[in-house]
Amino acid sequence: MSFITPENIIPATIAISVITIGVTAYMMGLFSRKNHFDVAGKVPSPPAFPLQLLQSPINDSQTVLLTGASSGMGLSVAKQLSAKGANIGIVARNVGKLEEALTVIKSSASSPKQTFQYFSADLTAASEASRIVAEVTTWNHGAAPDIVWCMTGASDPKLFLDASRETLRSQMDVNYWACADMAHAILKDWLSPSSARSPNERHLIFTSTTLAFYPIVGYSPYSPCKAAMRSLCDTLSQEILLYSDSVKIHTVFPGSIDTPGFAQENIGKPAITKKLEEPDPVQTPEDVAKAAIAGLEGGQYLITVNFIGAAMRACAWGGSVRNNWVVDTLFSFIVGVVFFFIQWDMNGQVRKYGKTHGHPSTYAKQSA
Repeated sequence: MSFITPENIIPATIAISVITIGVTAYMMGLFSRKNHFDVAGKVPSPPAFPLQLLQSPINDSQTVLLTGASSGMGLSVAKQLSAKGANIGIVARNVGKLEEALTVIKSSASSPKQTFQYFSADLTAASEASRIVAEVTTWNHGAAPDIVWCMTGASDPKLFLDASRETLRSQMDVNYWACADMAHAILKDWLSPSSARSPNERHLIFTSTTLAFYPIVGYSPYSPCKAAMRSLCDTLSQEILLYSDSVKIHTVFPGSIDTPGFAQENIGKPAITKKLEEPDPVQTPEDVAKAAIAGLEGGQYLITVNFIGAAMRACAWGGSVRNNWVVDTLFSFIVGVVFFFIQWDMNGQVRKYGKTHGHPSTYAKQSA
């Protein structure tokens, strides 16, 4: 028995179109009037600090620490927040790239009073996060940064059995531990007895991927790391209520981003992976940064940057806090039905590819 008839197809199409438009508008922050992420907003004056350590006059802007911000999405976020009036500190390993990035970020500033600094670190080393937080606090006149946005990460796509144990562990180090260590370091400051009751809102932002919602073939070294990050975000969003209502946790879920890293990733990516992700739009770093910041300004918790990402999120809300309980729950119901057919189609493509190309152990020989 078919549920689609000539009598109901038009009303159903209209209903789905209205919901789609509504969800897209909400995702882009069009329904939110209050700016929940005003980086130019006034903050309480920081404690006194030795004058010889001051690099520039104290201003009223929020101080934002961005990891993985010497290129790609991170650099675009830094430029856009600089244009909105924030003080910016960026972290990456390569000093040359950091120096070039800082010049670009400074050129986007909206005020000569804004301050900028870079910090070189390999955040896969467990002790580096605490060192960076201490250095940023010194640079920021003795006050911890108001916002920390973790964007350190890299993908090394492979079939699970083709990935070495070293690859699986290094992927967890750069994609999960580098961010979890930073979260631990900054929350120890923000949630200390002397800081936890501050009326000033502070934001900790993780950067995951839509693959944390719906993993596909070829990302087994990468997707679990980002899914762990989402789980950490959910856990912390509840746990911090023991300490404070002023610390907000968020996670951003980009899809494919047009960066040199993505181009490099595609070189060794399994062919079936490329086939399955063809529908995913490849966005510019600037567009991803703009959509992510709009989500933060709208007060969203789990933030996606395009409609496909929002649909994947709708299938995977689980027990996570909704951005909007009515819109997200309704959209989840609709997408849950649609994704039954999407998953059936994608699994069918994988089976067909396997039958056509044989055992995965032969793929390297076939492409040689």
